[in-house]
Amino acid sequence: MDFSAIKILFIFIFIYFTYPKTLALIYPQDLITHDSVFDFSPFSPSFSISPAPIFPPTIEPLVPALFVIGDSSVDCGTNNFLGTFARADRLPYGRDFDTHQPTGRFCNGRIPVDYLAVRLGLPFVPSYLGQAGSIEDMILGVNYASAGAGIIFSSGSELGQHISLAQQIEQVTDTIQQFIMTIGEEATADLISTSVFYISIGTNDYIHYYLRNVSDVQSVYLPWSFNQFLAQTMKQEIKNLYNANVRKVVVMGLAPIGCAPYYLWLYHSKNGQCVETINDMILEFNFAVRYIVAELNEELVGATVIFCDAFEGSMDIIQNHDRYGFNVTDEACCGLGKYKGWILCISPEMACSNASNHIWWDQFHPTDAVNAILADNVWSGLHTPMCYPMNLQDMLAQSAR
Repeated sequence: MDFSAIKILFIFIFIYFTYPKTLALIYPQDLITHDSVFDFSPFSPSFSISPAPIFPPTIEPLVPALFVIGDSSVDCGTNNFLGTFARADRLPYGRDFDTHQPTGRFCNGRIPVDYLAVRLGLPFVPSYLGQAGSIEDMILGVNYASAGAGIIFSSGSELGQHISLAQQIEQVTDTIQQFIMTIGEEATADLISTSVFYISIGTNDYIHYYLRNVSDVQSVYLPWSFNQFLAQTMKQEIKNLYNANVRKVVVMGLAPIGCAPYYLWLYHSKNGQCVETINDMILEFNFAVRYIVAELNEELVGATVIFCDAFEGSMDIIQNHDRYGFNVTDEACCGLGKYKGWILCISPEMACSNASNHIWWDQFHPTDAVNAILADNVWSGLHTPMCYPMNLQDMLAQSAR
């Protein structure tokens, strides 16, 4: 290891042990505790504003707004305002973004919802904690996603503060109340019912909870039971959204994290082979969520919920990487160690010069190029069908009839 690598490692260790962290919950029965520990409201006295980049739409908007719920796969800056180790507010994150600056996105460039916003004719959606709380800031959509967040309240808590799924749903409710006070109940109901809600969460329940065996969870839940628990919790939260007049929902399945550079390094993968035991759990989770989506479409009158299988779309990219122009399929663009999976991306010197031919940007997150392909599939199945019972474009066309 050369001197620069040692220096990077020292910085990493210093940050890790000096950054504030919180402990995970102790008992498995506490998995779905909803009580908020921190005040995440943009109206709190301690809140500070950092404008998110907003880009003008190029087409007539197809829906009034886009609302995003999730984890680091779609976080656009929430964690910039939290005491957490899960941050993407420094280069090389964002180096290939429209502004060529870090925004809090865990990517070299755009995340999937940025590409979908363009398809919908909307500007990039600002973070809930990155806007002033005015109706003008929120009327075209809000992004509540928080890196490290999971379906389980305490997933990712060893990284520090994060906003769980249940807390994000509470923030949605707060936003809707703000709309009602400003534009009235009828206009708010129309806005919410015709807007798109995009949900991408669940990965951290494996990375930071089940696979780490927090609270000895593996002795309580076999993988299938754990998947069922997560899926049923997700189902209830979608019902909560429905009760708030949400009618158009995109639920993203999980990507094959068994192929992520971190697990290739941790499990000593040979020749970049994916860790099948992990991917099998992800496949089971996606199957369970696809099933509850089918149930929701039967149960929720007037709602359309679609499930988009990120595992299926991602494996298509990995297996047909030559067709998509990727020649590095297992090693991250930015990181340290074998597969660049040992240490996360914390320095521009750790990043490759060209991320466009890489599938993975860092230990867990795909590159901008992969996000663009997956967004195309969510929108229209352009590269491979991965949404059921229909894609987003068909959902909107159906509701326009």
